[in-house]
Amino acid sequence: MSKQGGDPDHERGSDRRQTLASLLGAGLAGATLSAPGRARAEATRMAPIPGDELFMRMAIAEAAQADFPFGAVIVRDGNVVAAGRNQGTSTNDPTAHGEMVAIRRFVAARPAGELKGTTLYTSGEPCPMCMGAILWCGIGRVVFAASIEELATKIGQIMLTSRAVADAAPFATISITGGVLSAEALALFSK
Repeated sequence: MSKQGGDPDHERGSDRRQTLASLLGAGLAGATLSAPGRARAEATRMAPIPGDELFMRMAIAEAAQADFPFGAVIVRDGNVVAAGRNQGTSTNDPTAHGEMVAIRRFVAARPAGELKGTTLYTSGEPCPMCMGAILWCGIGRVVFAASIEELATKIGQIMLTSRAVADAAPFATISITGGVLSAEALALFSK
């Protein structure tokens, strides 16, 4: 309920919210993130390399066994060091995406620091949650099959690319390769 003349505490809070909204709307809040001298993200696009299809087939095989068709493998020096598939339904855990399960399996057996410099292959472009985890882990390269845009033709998606998430992480250096065996990954949604 409002009083005649307004509540001064409520008005101050409202003024603060309006000021913040104005700053955010004007892009001024983000301006400090890109100030000169600040670190910048280094997300680079990388063409497929030999071995990408082999490891992507492994990620797609994980996806084929998942409760929702997403799978991932983590590779170091040409060897798969962890694998995961979407288990959101079977574990009642909405964060159990293929990438997250692979990362959790890796750190259950090894120090998290050993993720630095690995390559993560995933049947679908990582969502913002998974891409954030990938960046925090220091994984050096992500290779995905179906893009966010392609996946959005099959299922709901947060329309934020892995590149956009990586570009917002000034502490991270990562290479991103997309489209490797995309048609095969998308075909899993028809089964």
